[in-house]
Amino acid sequence: MEKYIDKGLSDWMQQDGPESDVVLSSRVRLARNIKGLPFAPLMTDKATKQLIDQARNAMNQQYLQELGSFELLKLKDISPLDRKILVEKHLISPKLDSEYMQTAVVLKDDEAANVMLNEEDHMRIQCIFPGFQLRTSYDLANQIDDSLEATIDYAFDEKLGYLTSCLTNVGTGLRASVMVHIPALVITGQVKRLLSAIQRVGLAVRGYYGEGSEAVGNLFQISNQITLGYSEDEILENLEDVIKQVIEHERDARKHVLAHMKINIEDKIYRSLGILLYARAISGQEAMERISDVRLGIDLGMLKGISANILKELMVITGPGYLQKLANRELSSDEWDSKRAKIIRERLANIQIDK
Repeated sequence: MEKYIDKGLSDWMQQDGPESDVVLSSRVRLARNIKGLPFAPLMTDKATKQLIDQARNAMNQQYLQELGSFELLKLKDISPLDRKILVEKHLISPKLDSEYMQTAVVLKDDEAANVMLNEEDHMRIQCIFPGFQLRTSYDLANQIDDSLEATIDYAFDEKLGYLTSCLTNVGTGLRASVMVHIPALVITGQVKRLLSAIQRVGLAVRGYYGEGSEAVGNLFQISNQITLGYSEDEILENLEDVIKQVIEHERDARKHVLAHMKINIEDKIYRSLGILLYARAISGQEAMERISDVRLGIDLGMLKGISANILKELMVITGPGYLQKLANRELSSDEWDSKRAKIIRERLANIQIDK
């Protein structure tokens, strides 16, 4: 467990990917259920044991081992603090954590993939890569899916496809999503119109932690909503086409603010940088907003000497769970804000300012 917790950043967070000035990450999730077992909301202790036993048996198959090293962890054996960190690193969902007594997760050693057991479905295969790499994420998820299906009999209907707890996942069971950072569209007031247009073509727009979460730090998750009646390739292609337009609009907006709002945007970026460099206490929400401004300054070439991945890094290590892990004790909300400010000051110490 320590290797997943002590390493604040997953490998994907430390890497750049295609179109990484706008797209932070690409994620693919496949929902699968086992034939003969009740769906997750009705799972008994006996059925849960069967699920975990089948997953553990599948992990020992050569095909899966060829994809990397995988480890199964029961969440009831993990401390509440460590589970919180796994949520902050997007290695498990908040729902999996909330039902920890009956859930488990299979983690790949580089943290690019995981399989959540007994969440909304028996198995949720999830893969995540930096930048705009939906196809890469899908390819790995598909390989893991094939390896599991070699020993596990899925609940599948010839007409409907994969059967799932939620009707919106019936069919391919595929949910593809992209995390975008679009501060210029927010600044220029274009974001509401763009996101409304995205929703009209059947895509969902959510916040940093997915369904039910609010957008903070100019970060939005864009994903497909329907899986029935479309092939995997059609779902991915539709999402890719929309994201390409989002990237184009954000880059145009950045050019606009540099050409017509340069003083205002510089002032906004440097004010946020000043707060981050000197604040002695800062809330999680304000930190995300200020870090977003600094990331924009890096992308626009105003700030140098620090990786653009600073946004992804600070999103994780300034979360309540990780802050307490670093402090090695429980913290009050005031102590969270103080510890968060200290870590941010340290991480930004080498930033170069164009005077």
